[in-house]
This record gives sequence, C-alpha cells and structure tokens, in this order.
Amino acid sequence: MDSEPSGNSFDSAAFLKNLTTRPGIYKMLNDKDEIIYIGKAKNLKNRVSSYFKSQTTSIKQQVMVAKVAAIEVTVTHTEGEALLLECQQIKRHKPRYNICLRDDKSFPYVFLSCEQDFPQISIHRGAKNKKGRYFGPYPSSGAVKESLKLLQRLFPIRQCEDAVYNNRTRPCLQYQIERCTAPCVGLIDKQHYALDVDSTVMFLEGKGSLLIDQLISKMEQAAANLDFEQATGFRDQITKLRSVLEKHFVSGERGDVDIIACASKGHVASVQVFFIRNGQHLGNKVFFPRMTSEYDPAAILQAFIPQYYLDKPVPYELIVSHELEEMPLLIEVLASQARHSVAVAVNVRGERLKWLQMAITNAENSLLSKLSDKQGVYARFLSLQEELGCKDLPKRLECFDISHTQGDQTVASCVVFDREGPVKSAYRRFNITGITGGDDYAAIHQAVFRRFKRLKQGEHEAPDILFIDGGKGQVHEAQKALAELDINNVMIVGVSKGPDRKPGMEKLILIDQEQPIDVTPSASGLLLIQHIRDEAHRFAITGHRLRRGKASKQSVLESIPGLGAKRRQILLKQFGGLQGISCAGVDALCSVDGISRQLAQRIYELFHHQDDNSI
Repeated sequence: MDSEPSGNSFDSAAFLKNLTTRPGIYKMLNDKDEIIYIGKAKNLKNRVSSYFKSQTTSIKQQVMVAKVAAIEVTVTHTEGEALLLECQQIKRHKPRYNICLRDDKSFPYVFLSCEQDFPQISIHRGAKNKKGRYFGPYPSSGAVKESLKLLQRLFPIRQCEDAVYNNRTRPCLQYQIERCTAPCVGLIDKQHYALDVDSTVMFLEGKGSLLIDQLISKMEQAAANLDFEQATGFRDQITKLRSVLEKHFVSGERGDVDIIACASKGHVASVQVFFIRNGQHLGNKVFFPRMTSEYDPAAILQAFIPQYYLDKPVPYELIVSHELEEMPLLIEVLASQARHSVAVAVNVRGERLKWLQMAITNAENSLLSKLSDKQGVYARFLSLQEELGCKDLPKRLECFDISHTQGDQTVASCVVFDREGPVKSAYRRFNITGITGGDDYAAIHQAVFRRFKRLKQGEHEAPDILFIDGGKGQVHEAQKALAELDINNVMIVGVSKGPDRKPGMEKLILIDQEQPIDVTPSASGLLLIQHIRDEAHRFAITGHRLRRGKASKQSVLESIPGLGAKRRQILLKQFGGLQGISCAGVDALCSVDGISRQLAQRIYELFHHQDDNSI
C-alpha cells in the first residue's frame, strides 16, 4: 500500500508521478485523516489523474478534490477484486462523497429443523449455523411471519420453541384452532407428521402445482377407500393451497429472481428490491442510499448492487430498471461471489416487464414520500428562502403549467405546496378556451387571471411565490394578469429548464432581474422547485389526457351511423375504452348485444381506414 502523508495541501503531481498503472482501489483523505471518497480503477494512475484535470471534472469533483490532503491506494490482481474491495471499504467507512447503502441488516429466513422426530418451523436471522433447511431470504420479518401464518393454515407443523414443546402435558390453543397437530402430546404419529413436513418443503421450494397433484391423488385414493372424512380434509387443503398460490406465485417465473428499480431526484434516491424465490413473490424492500450530490439512476444502481450483495445470497437472475455502465464486470463479480452463473437483464417483456414496472412504480412512490416528508420539506423552504433572498420564510407556493397536443384540448394546472408538502385539495385545473391553438402565453395569462380572480373573491389564500413553468414570456403574461387584478404582493418566478434541459440545470427568471439566476446545485431548495414543477407538469398532462380522451370518444364514436349513446357506452365498457374497440375484430364487435355484423363492420372500418386523431 502506498500513502501520502496528511497535510493542508496535496502535491498531486508528485503523487501521480510514481503511481502504479495496475488495478486497485484509492482512498481520498482530508486534512483530518478522514476518508471522504473510495473508488476502484482498472488503471490507478489514469483514474486518479482524471480528478486533477480541471477541464474534465464536474463541480462536485472539484469541491471534493479541494478537500483532499492525502490519497492511499491498495493494488489488486484484477478489476473484479478491486470492485469487491471497494464495496467492503465503502460499507465499513461510509465516506461522505460515495453512494452508500445505509440499511445493512441481515435478512430473515424460514428455518426448518431436521434433528428432531417432529421438526419445528420458525423465523431465523443471522449466521446459518443450525442444522436444517433455510428458505429465503425474505425482505422483512413481517414477510416471514405472513408466510408462517399461511403454512399453519395449510400444513399444521409446530412453530413453538423446543423449551415449550418438551414441557407440554396437554395440547395448546394452536391445536384447538387447528393450527397444529399436537405432536408434543402424541396426538399425531411420526409418519403422518413427516407428510406435512414434506408438503411444507415442496411449498417453500415452489413446487405448489406438483403438491396439488399429489394431494388430488391422495383425495381420490381416500374417497375410493370410503374414507370420506380424510378425503374432505385433502379437498379443503387443496382449496386453501390454490388460493395461496394465486396470491403469492409470480406467473411465468420458476426460479430465483430479484427485480431492482431506482428513481432519483436531486440528491435523494429510492431503490426498490422485489424478491422472487422458487416462483414465489416474497415481498419487497425499499432503500434510500446516502448521497451528497445528484446521480442518475444507472450510476446509483451501479454502486448499490455490489454493496447490497456483498454479504447476501445472489439469485440466478437480476432484472434492473436501467442499463448499467459496467455490466460485464458486475456479472463477473456477482457470479464469483455466488459461485454460480448470474444473469442481469434490462429489456424484458411480458410478465417480467409487468413486475419491473411495478418495482419502478414503487420506487417512484417511495421517492415521492421521501420528498414529501414534513421535516425535509420545511428544510427545503428554508433553503428556498435563502436562494431567492426572501425576507420572510414562504408559507405557500403555487405553480402553473400548460399541456396540449398541437394546440388542441389545452389544459392549465395549478398545484399548491405549503410547509408540509403538497396540498392536493387545493389543486385546480383550467380548460383553456378562446385562444389561438398552441399559444402558451395566452394560456398562462388566462389561467392565472381565472385563478387569482377567485382569490379576489375570497375563495383561497394568496401564495407567497408563484412559479411558472416557462421562460420570460410566460412570466410577463403572469405578471400582466396579476396587474389587471391589481395584485402586486406575489413574487413571480419562472422555471426554465436550461440549455440542456437536464434536472439540476434549471434557470430561475425573476421580473426585476435582467439575467436568469442559478440555484446552488446542492441546495435543497432546488429540489423543492423541481418537485412542485414536476407535480404541476404531471397534473396538467393528466387533465389534458382526460379532456382529449373524452373528446376522442365523442367525436369518433358519434360519427358512426346507427351507433346510439347506449350502444356506445356498452362498447366502451365491454372493451375497456376506445383503444380496446380500435383493436377488436368484426367477430368480437358482433358479440356485443345490439351490434349487428353490418354495424360492427362500419366500426371496424372507421378505425382501420382513417387515422385515429388521439395521441
């Protein structure tokens, strides 16, 4: 290991002169000997040198490098070894400028003992030093407890501790409610108990369909032997098992898969991991990696995955939401760690795409909840006050956005935030009419005028800051609308997306300033601006789609001769909307009550011989 003595200044040229070109990891330390960043490199000299070339470094890197007082390196044989060592060191030291996985608890398992005549099933967390079978991992102890409850209803194996089991003299309550067969007092023999144990193992191994087939055979055999009570028991067990499998099995999956999705905004990120083991969906878990700067989701996953699986079992396949930059290296390291092949998929279809989309939705919802956290929102209001130079801390914010399709069905949205986050009951939409199609300036003017006219009538309170999603033109129209209503106590701020239209590069436009102002990239106030702007955009698009869809249904279906209002409603309900109708064939349309073949043909031709105006 090479090292540079700590000090107030760092002589990078002297250090880099003798730095090796072999793979390894590097640790950057500040003047207090604290590790502030750990990285890995295929070529240490090239990678570390890149930090000291100002033309290629980001603002975040420049801030970090300015604090470097020493660099320590550890040489490894391969880049894969460097990646593993990097993850171990990041988890141990948690450097400020790394993306760090904060939740490092071990995951729970379902444990089935094997040393007793009457095995016990229980929850287990920690080292696997007991003899028996382990099933999992599960995302939480709650998920394990839910599985144990299901198993009790299906196969009544004992779940009590050995100390309790060995000292029972009469059956407990679990026997009374048919959740246990009371092996503790000899009410079931070893042979029949073993059958329940075998069924439990098959269920946990994902062989539910095979298990049902076996139970059906046993039921038929019992019925043939005129043992109708036992046959009824098997029938009830099959019914319960089918119900459980419908809820907990993933269609089309028969292996071990983890689905990992990431959503990020500013310096906050959410990572969702969905666990599928033996075709069973065991649940999901959310993580919020610690970051001091903004990263795109692919970079976050690239850092998260190796840290997460460093000390955990790796499934045979990972499905991720974003393409990873170092995919081959990651696959190599994971396979080495797991001692079996590991596949990483991004572009998936069918049922797998459905599960990936669910993971993405959960990641986005978790991120939204994190951003809406009351304590965090208040801190962002404080930051916003500082960035905009407000005399008082703002209490209420409003933001306007416009949505249309080539000027048609224009909708304006107004969303409201207070110091506790979004105030959804105060959201409003405005259907814009009487303007030239596509004139966003006139749309903003009309929406702001209508909104603040209601303010003058006492329908709602005034915002401290009015955000407009747009540039100088939209801001001036908003100011003009307020001036017409003689309102001059509201600060108007335009939010322009910047030259590259990238999050974090927004420019703020104020009426009394010639040039747009830049918000400090790391300021939490910028996150608040992005949040309210994105929420206004979402609310506007939703409203526009509803208005466009309503207009499409009326204009397209009403143009068909012989198709009255009642039949239109039946068609829309039968096929789930206009898109379903457009995809249906003549025979399918004929199957609907009241639709003759001639009418079905006219409907079919309408969608297949002219362009659909909806987008």
